[in-house]
Amino acid sequence: VQLVESGGDLVQPGGSLRLSCVVSGFSFNHKDMDWVRQVPGKGHEWVSRLYTHGTTIYADSVKGRFFISRDNAANTLYLQMTNLKPEDTAVYSCQTVDGMYRGQGTQVTVSS
Repeated sequence: VQLVESGGDLVQPGGSLRLSCVVSGFSFNHKDMDWVRQVPGKGHEWVSRLYTHGTTIYADSVKGRFFISRDNAANTLYLQMTNLKPEDTAVYSCQTVDGMYRGQGTQVTVSS
Protein backbone atom coordinates (compact mmCIF):
# COMPACT_ATOMS: atom_id res chain seq x y z
CA VAL A 1 0.00 0.00 0.00
CA GLN A 2 1.27 3.46 -0.90
CA LEU A 3 -0.14 6.95 -0.57
CA VAL A 4 2.20 9.54 -2.07
CA GLU A 5 1.43 13.22 -1.65
CA SER A 6 2.91 15.99 -3.77
CA GLY A 7 2.35 19.62 -4.62
CA GLY A 8 3.47 21.26 -1.41
CA ASP A 9 5.53 24.42 -1.74
CA LEU A 10 6.39 27.81 -0.29
CA VAL A 11 3.67 30.29 -1.25
CA GLN A 12 2.78 33.84 -0.30
CA PRO A 13 -0.36 34.65 1.68
CA GLY A 14 -3.33 34.78 -0.66
CA GLY A 15 -1.77 32.27 -3.02
CA SER A 16 -3.01 28.90 -4.19
CA LEU A 17 -1.71 25.34 -4.37
CA ARG A 18 -3.08 22.00 -5.51
CA LEU A 19 -2.02 18.93 -3.58
CA SER A 20 -2.20 15.44 -5.04
CA CYS A 21 -2.25 12.05 -3.37
CA VAL A 22 -1.60 9.07 -5.61
CA VAL A 23 -2.77 5.81 -4.11
CA SER A 24 -1.88 2.20 -4.84
CA GLY A 25 -2.38 -1.15 -3.19
CA PHE A 26 -6.05 -0.90 -2.24
CA SER A 27 -9.39 -0.15 -3.88
CA PHE A 28 -9.24 3.63 -3.86
CA ASN A 29 -12.70 4.04 -5.40
CA HIS A 30 -14.24 2.15 -2.48
CA LYS A 31 -12.63 4.27 0.23
CA ASP A 32 -13.79 7.48 1.86
CA MET A 33 -10.78 9.77 2.03
CA ASP A 34 -9.49 12.58 4.26
CA TRP A 35 -6.89 15.28 4.08
CA VAL A 36 -5.27 16.04 7.42
CA ARG A 37 -2.44 18.37 8.41
CA GLN A 38 0.13 18.53 11.16
CA VAL A 39 2.40 21.20 12.56
CA PRO A 40 5.46 20.34 14.67
CA GLY A 41 4.57 19.44 18.22
CA LYS A 42 0.87 18.96 17.55
CA GLY A 43 -1.37 16.11 16.51
CA HIS A 44 -3.03 15.74 13.14
CA GLU A 45 -5.78 18.23 12.38
CA TRP A 46 -8.59 17.05 10.14
CA VAL A 47 -9.05 19.30 7.08
CA SER A 48 -11.49 17.76 4.63
CA ARG A 49 -13.34 14.57 3.70
CA LEU A 50 -14.66 13.16 0.46
CA TYR A 51 -17.06 10.24 0.61
CA THR A 52 -17.28 7.71 -2.19
CA HIS A 53 -20.80 8.91 -2.96
CA GLY A 54 -19.48 12.44 -3.53
CA THR A 55 -20.36 14.33 -0.37
CA THR A 56 -17.62 16.68 0.83
CA ILE A 57 -17.12 18.25 4.25
CA TYR A 58 -14.56 20.75 5.50
CA ALA A 59 -13.13 22.07 8.73
CA ASP A 60 -14.46 25.53 9.53
CA SER A 61 -10.95 26.94 9.23
CA VAL A 62 -10.71 26.06 5.53
CA LYS A 63 -14.34 26.15 4.41
CA GLY A 64 -14.77 28.21 1.27
CA ARG A 65 -11.03 28.20 0.56
CA PHE A 66 -10.13 24.51 0.15
CA PHE A 67 -11.78 22.05 -2.21
CA ILE A 68 -11.36 18.28 -2.17
CA SER A 69 -11.84 16.07 -5.21
CA ARG A 70 -10.82 12.72 -6.60
CA ASP A 71 -10.09 10.98 -9.88
CA ASN A 72 -10.87 7.32 -9.38
CA ALA A 73 -9.46 6.35 -12.78
CA ALA A 74 -6.12 7.84 -11.74
CA ASN A 75 -6.31 6.65 -8.11
CA THR A 76 -5.68 10.24 -7.07
CA LEU A 77 -7.09 12.49 -4.39
CA TYR A 78 -6.71 16.26 -4.69
CA LEU A 79 -6.88 19.27 -2.44
CA GLN A 80 -7.20 22.64 -4.15
CA MET A 81 -6.18 25.33 -1.68
CA THR A 82 -6.92 28.99 -2.33
CA ASN A 83 -6.47 32.24 -0.38
CA LEU A 84 -3.81 30.56 1.71
CA LYS A 85 -2.99 31.98 5.12
CA PRO A 86 0.14 31.65 7.29
CA GLU A 87 -1.84 29.47 9.69
CA ASP A 88 -2.30 26.93 6.89
CA THR A 89 1.42 26.11 7.14
CA ALA A 90 1.72 22.40 7.90
CA VAL A 91 2.54 18.97 6.51
CA TYR A 92 -0.53 17.78 4.60
CA SER A 93 -1.31 14.08 4.34
CA CYS A 94 -4.05 12.03 2.79
CA GLN A 95 -5.55 9.10 4.66
CA THR A 96 -8.41 6.66 4.52
CA VAL A 97 -11.29 7.66 6.78
CA ASP A 98 -11.15 4.25 8.48
CA GLY A 99 -7.61 5.07 9.60
CA MET A 100 -6.01 2.12 7.91
CA TYR A 101 -3.67 4.04 5.62
CA ARG A 102 -1.94 7.45 5.63
CA GLY A 103 0.77 8.95 3.45
CA GLN A 104 3.98 10.64 4.58
CA GLY A 105 2.78 14.09 3.64
CA THR A 106 3.88 17.16 1.71
CA GLN A 107 5.03 20.44 3.24
CA VAL A 108 3.00 23.59 2.67
CA THR A 109 4.52 26.84 3.88
CA VAL A 110 2.63 30.12 3.62
CA SER A 111 4.88 33.09 4.22
CA SER A 112 5.80 36.43 2.73
